[in-house]
Amino acid sequence: MVLAHGTAGGETRPARTAPEARAALAAARAARAAELDRWLAGLLAAERVPGREASGGVALLAVGSHARRELTPGGDLDLVLVHRDRDGVAEVADRVWYPVWDSGLRLDHSVRTVQEARDVARTDMKAALGLLSARRIAGEQTLVDELRAAVLADWRADARRRLGELAAMCRERWETQGELAFLLEPDLKEAHGGLRDVHVMQAVAASWVASAPDARVRAAHDLLLDIRHALHESTGRSADRLVLQEQQAVAQALGLLDADALMRSIAESARTVTHAGDHLWRRVERFCRPRRAARPAERRPVGDGVVEQDGEVVLARNADLKDPALILRVAAAAAQEGLPLAPATVDRLAEHAALPRAPWPATARDALVSLLGAGPAAIGVWETLDQAGLIVRLLPDWERVRNRPQRNPFHRYTVDRHLVEAAAGAAALTREVARPDLLLVGALLHDIGKGYPGDHSVGGAVVARDLGARLGFAQADVQVLETMVRHHLLLPETATRRDIDDPVTVSTVTAAVAAVPGREREVLELLAALAVADGQATGPSAWGAWKARQITELTRRAAAALAGGTPPPPPSLGPEHLALARHDGAAVRVAGSRITIAAPDRPGLLWRAAGVLALHRLAVKTARTVANGTPTAVLDFTAVPEYGSPPDPAALESDLRLMLADRLDVAARLDRRARSVRVRPGTPVPPPRVTIVDDASHTATVVEVRAHDRPGLLWRVGQALGECGLQVRGAQVDTLGAEAVDVFYVVDADGAPLTDGEVLNEVRRKVLAALA
Repeated sequence: MVLAHGTAGGETRPARTAPEARAALAAARAARAAELDRWLAGLLAAERVPGREASGGVALLAVGSHARRELTPGGDLDLVLVHRDRDGVAEVADRVWYPVWDSGLRLDHSVRTVQEARDVARTDMKAALGLLSARRIAGEQTLVDELRAAVLADWRADARRRLGELAAMCRERWETQGELAFLLEPDLKEAHGGLRDVHVMQAVAASWVASAPDARVRAAHDLLLDIRHALHESTGRSADRLVLQEQQAVAQALGLLDADALMRSIAESARTVTHAGDHLWRRVERFCRPRRAARPAERRPVGDGVVEQDGEVVLARNADLKDPALILRVAAAAAQEGLPLAPATVDRLAEHAALPRAPWPATARDALVSLLGAGPAAIGVWETLDQAGLIVRLLPDWERVRNRPQRNPFHRYTVDRHLVEAAAGAAALTREVARPDLLLVGALLHDIGKGYPGDHSVGGAVVARDLGARLGFAQADVQVLETMVRHHLLLPETATRRDIDDPVTVSTVTAAVAAVPGREREVLELLAALAVADGQATGPSAWGAWKARQITELTRRAAAALAGGTPPPPPSLGPEHLALARHDGAAVRVAGSRITIAAPDRPGLLWRAAGVLALHRLAVKTARTVANGTPTAVLDFTAVPEYGSPPDPAALESDLRLMLADRLDVAARLDRRARSVRVRPGTPVPPPRVTIVDDASHTATVVEVRAHDRPGLLWRVGQALGECGLQVRGAQVDTLGAEAVDVFYVVDADGAPLTDGEVLNEVRRKVLAALA
């Protein structure tokens, strides 16, 4: 086979197009299989005993790659000679085996009766897998049919035990061989996502527990098989590990431009196989569970338009496919619950669901942040969306980094997977920054420039600016994202390559974060958290204790240099809301997702109102409360349904008025609701953090609470503050994706800020206990 020819510029170009090259390889395998079948059949038929029917009572079977007509130049020939207790079968076997050995082919062989083969298959997994795909080459057809029927019957009858064993074997192999999609020098056959996994999927399908591999998986398998074939031809050896020095030659043999194109195609195929395998093994796991009495499948709401059914997330019957946030909201619900998306749901979303238009509505952006904020559980859900082609439809620039290899030993993932891993890792650091939404999105985009020529930090900043606007962030937030991507290597490179005792080193950092005036400290803390997430997602060789200490110290010194700014003012409301305070007694206004209350100020007003909203299954997205120096307090909430339709505004307003009149026992009703809800453990999330912010106010103590959002969160925090005898003078409550960032301005019974350290510690302890 001609691999390549020279060009005028000294480069090499494929001698054939990829389809031509692959067609030639497939044709070569088919021709070789046919020739081997003819030769082996002739060996078996060369009977030397007069008067005996040629090859009577025996049959020659191919198992393994030759049975599938997939034998590559370096592959082993695996044959089984089956007989009916025939005399002289050893001579028949020798008549086949010796010529094969003489030819130089590597041979794995056995001679068995039907019962012997059946007994071996019951105890030996390799033998069982081989016989499940056995193909007759020559000999008695009824003998072959009898054996195949017996092996299949045993495999299906004992499927629970055998599939459990097979799953354990696969996990052990994956642990040893790693992920095919992300290895620099992968084993094409044995690594996770390789050829062996497709063969195992076919064996599982033979048990009738799961469907056979679909067209996408078969196409991925065929590409990996062609690559293995080209590797064997190129090296003249049987090894299946695609080492670096062979990748360019294999790429040329396949009609691909270069080794990067080859590795990108391997990553895409392997991820297709792995994703399909994940779904198959979930089916197997459910099948292997102890049998229980049949019960109707429960449907548990897990979000607006989203329910859990049989361990998967599916669309609710009333889901609005025209909602541009639906795809991301479904994905976020699945990640937050630690559940997979049902394949049928993904197919329906890909075919029918609306996509958000630029700029994205806040609901879509919030769902994206919630998805990323789920941490490691987001990775599998993201992969599912990617396999369905939804990620590149949501974020077109993603196509340039999708499956792009990173050809150095420091990076353990392709560019796109590294970005998702970094965002998932950043979820554990959301307590460290004021804007967890910007941290998560910045982590997702920090290497997006690797899909473009030139310095990826410079090019990526431009892409991040465009994507930030596309996602609907405010202009100032877009500038922060752009700065994060442009300088995401600033802290790690400066901390490890410069003398941090030199004032110039610190000034280099402060000058970079000054690109966003007024938000320098915010940008610094975002860059510090991003450095951790990026380093940990890169690999163990890119992150360590010394590097972490250096970055922490450099960040501390830069923050000290930036210190001296004025603290943020207490939260305030606009005139249109304060106008309600003119009402005598109390006023309640419900306008869509906006709920405003004006009432005489008193302890517990905020959290009792939040409790009423929780009773009506409303999730508080924002809350502002201001006493405004008068006896009347104004509370302003933005709240959306946890799932389903919004509550009746009249009923909500009525309950709020009952609460204000002390005629509604909010705590008792919330307790009854909590007891009636079946709770399923979700994904692990970072622990909540309660911080007393020093010097943020001269008239109140500022308590900042960061926690994973959940129904009734504001109620629990406010109740804890109330138990401490504190009054909330002002509050600023925000939910960014799945993270709550709540700030409370509190005073004691005398209206003064807290100064006693023990009292402050008790406040922190009680709030944390309420969030546990």
